[in-house]
Parts: sequence; structure tokens; C-alpha cells
Amino acid sequence: MSREQQFIDRLKPLARDPGARGLIDDAAVLAVGNETLVLTHDMLVEGVHYLPADPPADVAWKLVAVNLSDLAAKGAVPVAALMGYTLGPDADWDAAFVAGLGAALGAFALPLLGGDTVTMPQGRALGLTAIGRATGPVPSRGGVQAGDQLWVTGRIGAARLGLAIAKGMAEGPEEWLTAYRRPMPRLAWGQALGPRVHAMADVSDGLLIDARRMAAASGLGVTIALETVPIVGDDALAAVTAGDDYELLFAAPPGFAPPSDCIATLIGGFAPGEGLRLTRDGAAIALPARLGYEHD
Repeated sequence: MSREQQFIDRLKPLARDPGARGLIDDAAVLAVGNETLVLTHDMLVEGVHYLPADPPADVAWKLVAVNLSDLAAKGAVPVAALMGYTLGPDADWDAAFVAGLGAALGAFALPLLGGDTVTMPQGRALGLTAIGRATGPVPSRGGVQAGDQLWVTGRIGAARLGLAIAKGMAEGPEEWLTAYRRPMPRLAWGQALGPRVHAMADVSDGLLIDARRMAAASGLGVTIALETVPIVGDDALAAVTAGDDYELLFAAPPGFAPPSDCIATLIGGFAPGEGLRLTRDGAAIALPARLGYEHD
């Protein structure tokens, strides 16, 4: 068990409100009057979630996008945001970040309501709280039913290749670099899928690890047919263990048909049991040593 999961487990007794969903989800659900709000908070740390050489405008976009991806996985409509920002020694970087933040907020029609600024001895840690409005039932990560099928939207692995380009370790099309630096949250697809699926989460830490988390939260096992996963590149195992895709992973009953404007692929299914099973062309294959990104 990672230190991150150990820490979350210690927090669970404090998260008594039903809106916390037992801390097994990436967002909280809070009833306020006649509306249901969806709240999430994600952070970006320099050298961990983005490279020091990444353009500050792109870092701002990513900060907004990764939080809106959590709202997308709940089928929510973005309403507003609060930001925590670390002031660095480079005022020009700060100015470029703010300009990029304005562009990102404008692209998603997301008002900034406030937040906090701090200084650190070195590096930056940036945080955003995104607030959304539910438009129907809010799917949980733990809502899978035995017999459900596993689907994923879009394609997996472009951000992995984009990171290699950003590090100067590979060459490739601009769209791969864009996938890493400026991910696009699947808000419209999430809103269309949310009322119709049993469970949904975004693929942030890697398809395999996020699928296993969905299965564990639901008390089930999951099997993924590797050859069915739509990937970018030619290394399927690398693609499904890399993070930063921000596609939607969802569970739906047999016979489910995604909305016509949603690109989604059936890649596996859930059954009684536990853990993750990986197959290729019908034969079981060994799981990779690392299923995805985890904080140590």
C-alpha cells in the first residue's frame, strides 16, 4: 500500500458526511437547497506533475483541466473555481501563468472566485478547487455492478509520448505534446454519460490502476482485454500504465450503447472477486510491476 493510500485511510474517519463518499471518489457531492454541487481539488507540483521548463501558460491550462476532468467524470457542469498559488522568484513566470489562467478560465467559462497565495523556499505547488453543478445522478467510482462492462473514451497514451517529447527524449506530432501540456477534459461526454452509467472516473494515473481502483471501490474484480484498448503509439502496456490521459473510464450494463457523439470503446468487464486481470487475445498475461502512478 502506498503512503498516499495510508494517509487517505487515516482521513476516512474524519470524512463522516455522506457527501465525502467515504473518500473513495475523486469528488465530493453536496446538496445545497434544491441543487447538488460537485466539488473537487487537485494539485500540480513542479517536477512531479509538470516540468520546470513547461510554459507557464500551459501549466495554468493543465491546472484547470485536470480539475474539470474530475467534474467531467461526475457528469457535472463547471460553475466556479478557487485557486492556491505559490509565488516564485520569477515575476515574469507569474505574469505568464496569470495570462494563461485567464485563457483557460475563458475557454471553459469558469469564474475564479478567489483563493490564496504563499511563498515556498523552492519550487511551486499549485492547487485548484473546482465547483460543479450536477445535472442528474452523480456516478460514483464505487457504483459498478457485477456483470457490468468497462468502457473508455478516446485514446490512451498520447500524453506519455508528449512527455517524452517535452523531455527531449523523442520526436512526434504536436498533438502528442499538446495532450501532455494541455489536456482536454471530457465535459460534454461526461454530462451525456453521467445519468446512464453505473460508475465513472477519469484516467489520470493510468488506465490499469484507475480500473483497479474502480473495481476495488465496488468490491469486484475487473478483467481488461489489452488488444481492445485504443492506444496512441505501438506499446500497449506502456500506454495503459502511463498517466495524464484524462479520458473517462466507465461501467455500464451489457447492451449499453454510448451516445452517438461520444467516442468510447468496450475494453473489459467486472465480475465477483477482486483485483485486476489482464488478457491478450483471450489468454491471461502477467500484470506489469507498475500499474500506474502512485505517490510513494
